[in-house]
Amino acid sequence: MPAFARGQNKQVPVVVRIEDHAQGAPIPDDFCGLSFESSNLLPDRQGKYLFSRDNADLISLFRTIGIKNLRVGGGTAEMVQYRVPAHADIDHLFAFAKAADVNVIYTLRLLNGSPKDAAETARYIEQRYASRLVCFEIGNEPDWHSYHTSPGHTVDPRITEAIPDNPGSAFPSFLATWNEFAAAVNKAAPDAKFTGPDTGSNHPVPGTRDTDFEGQSWTLHFARAQKDLGRLLFVAQHDYVGQDAKGVSPETAIASMLSREWVQSRYPLLFDHVLAPVQTLGLSYRMTEANDYTSGVDGASNTYASALWALDYLHWHAARHALGVNFHNKRWIFTDTVLPDRNNRFHFNPKAYAMRAFDVGAHGTPIPVTIDHSEAVNLTAYAVRDGKSVLVTLINKEYGSSAKSAAVTLRCLGITGQAAGITLKSKANDVTAKDDITLGGAPLSAGWKPQWEPIGPCEDNRTQLTLTPASAVIVRLDVK
Repeated sequence: MPAFARGQNKQVPVVVRIEDHAQGAPIPDDFCGLSFESSNLLPDRQGKYLFSRDNADLISLFRTIGIKNLRVGGGTAEMVQYRVPAHADIDHLFAFAKAADVNVIYTLRLLNGSPKDAAETARYIEQRYASRLVCFEIGNEPDWHSYHTSPGHTVDPRITEAIPDNPGSAFPSFLATWNEFAAAVNKAAPDAKFTGPDTGSNHPVPGTRDTDFEGQSWTLHFARAQKDLGRLLFVAQHDYVGQDAKGVSPETAIASMLSREWVQSRYPLLFDHVLAPVQTLGLSYRMTEANDYTSGVDGASNTYASALWALDYLHWHAARHALGVNFHNKRWIFTDTVLPDRNNRFHFNPKAYAMRAFDVGAHGTPIPVTIDHSEAVNLTAYAVRDGKSVLVTLINKEYGSSAKSAAVTLRCLGITGQAAGITLKSKANDVTAKDDITLGGAPLSAGWKPQWEPIGPCEDNRTQLTLTPASAVIVRLDVK
């Protein structure tokens, strides 16, 4: 039974109103991405590479999920116990990128690094792989206190807290060091472009430390300092919405991931304080690292609940004209999208369903959407327009014994013909499921193609459907 068919749960009527005009630029084709640690570029003890044109399993998964952007960086980009990737490692990475059809954001080491070495690496990549390279990052999460030199804590003397135990006070020394590296890179690779600063703190979201400098985020200060220099493509921010997973139960994690509070409070807190001010400078942003909880919660981050959360998170930022989201993978933790099984064969966690569903429903330009009586049911809605088609994604995040179905009336000027849909659901609407998940009536696998099911006629600028709890649907509407 389709997720939008009539079910046994209490049905709550809601009206979703879709504007008839698109706003801003289309959603980029490479919006959906993954992020991996720089250490993943290095061969294992047997000399085998994770990123290689020979890793057929991983290449197939990237293509199946619809991943178009690969960011390599993370904490290991800066750790001295991991060597800087050599030319051979870089060759394997870009051979994988070509086979998987992804573009690469590449991180250069800043902390205790060498401008000369960074420039040489950038030159090598720019001369050979410019067609697959999005841009360079220099450093990773430089706003954390642990990154800085301060009394009794020597890390890299170039990056120092002017006020001890005040992380924000290290921003001027970081910026000066970053500029030194960028100048060296541009001298060796004149066409190189950059992003940054890959800020680790998503303050003022609850649970994170304030690393602001003079009351504003490093991300905003960095954007302001770089915007007129012609080398910054966009700014990069990290966001682990729930913060540290330590001590968080699966039940609590799922309740948070599917809560109204994250959507109505936490996302806007970060956006209003950091990202919207960046946009006023004429720049866009990308979440180059994101996930529900740092390291993840077993029984939540690797369940169907994560698919509903991730689909909503992707659309929320796309509606605000982000350039993309890269969900972070780290060998191997509960939030990972792709990971090996006991036989070292790669498979994916349910979050992959969100990425594929987003890929289906996000070809076009965002359209404003409003929900009447939104307090009656935990429903979110997003829409994009592509020519004479409107794609609407509805996510019912109700779950449990008291969960409600949403009897949805979609209203959009000029819609005609028959509405069609592709559903995302789990067996018995189980948010804790790790298997028995379908998209368009089938499990996600190689060769999966969208199967649109009829919903009903579009008459008088509206159509209707009922969306069961813990499910999502992508609705395709034709417009005159």
